[in-house]
Amino acid sequence: MKSYTIKEINAVLKGEIVGSTNQNISGPEELQKATIDQISFIGSRKYVHLWKTSKASVAIVNDNLSIDPEENRALIKVKNADLAMAKILELFNPSPPDFEIDVHPTAVIHASALIGKGCKIGANCYVGKDVVLGDGVVLYPNVCIFDETKIGNFTVVWSGTVIRERCEIGSHCIFHTNVSIGADGFGYRPSDVGRGLVKIPQIGNVIIGNYVEIGANSTVDRAKFSSTVIGDGCKIDNLVQIAHNCILGRSCIMAGSSGLAGSVTLGDGVIIGGGSSIKDHLTIHSGAVVGGGSGVMNDVAAGKTVVGYPATDSRDMFRQWVALRKLGKS
Repeated sequence: MKSYTIKEINAVLKGEIVGSTNQNISGPEELQKATIDQISFIGSRKYVHLWKTSKASVAIVNDNLSIDPEENRALIKVKNADLAMAKILELFNPSPPDFEIDVHPTAVIHASALIGKGCKIGANCYVGKDVVLGDGVVLYPNVCIFDETKIGNFTVVWSGTVIRERCEIGSHCIFHTNVSIGADGFGYRPSDVGRGLVKIPQIGNVIIGNYVEIGANSTVDRAKFSSTVIGDGCKIDNLVQIAHNCILGRSCIMAGSSGLAGSVTLGDGVIIGGGSSIKDHLTIHSGAVVGGGSGVMNDVAAGKTVVGYPATDSRDMFRQWVALRKLGKS
């Protein structure tokens, strides 16, 4: 079990130690649940009162909060407790599942595939014709990589994920369990005789940049033609739908159960709240925020925050909600 002194922890955080403790720390935990050998964090005034009754020996706190150490219980003051806690979680992060051998004998790898140095390929994986895996790629058991797909260095693909043919994946990406990359986009038109639907072939691909993370059971559909594009550094939550021909800029965030219809464009740094839906062929410009549960029916200007269904400027919508509450009380 990993264990650190408060000085060893602060060597990572580079904060200010207030008070002292001789207790070694074996892991992080919430203030209310922490035991004497654990560290917690306080990033908001509303949690300050929990420090006195907590059993945690150390708390990481924002340096703008007024809080005192206790007997044999110390504080580490930092500018941002959330970011500091991320470093602590990394410090105590358990090792990933082991591979007893680099390439499991049940994996099926086409003779034409190019496998980089240090790759690990788990049981029952499939790696198709002309696939290229960069150095240090990890495929956990039951992953399928179809023909002509390219995956960059040190990308990790968890079990159940399927990456369809001709996709291009960057380096240092993480795809969690059961992600679908490159399935057909949803394209149908009524037949010319008015009976049934005609499937529109989806012949494009998906291009994903570097340092992209995609949560469990999320889908990124291939383009009808050209490419569906996910920019560098995007973070996609669980159960997210990204439809054909969408283009995401750099460092976009999409929270759980949100969805983009076809041909939506997100600028850099766009945030899409959980459960939100975006109509097809819209542009959400750089720095815009879509509140959770919103339905976006029009383009959103750069830096603007919209909420509601249909989504509108957050200030206007909040005024409407206040007016409705007043009507209900009258």
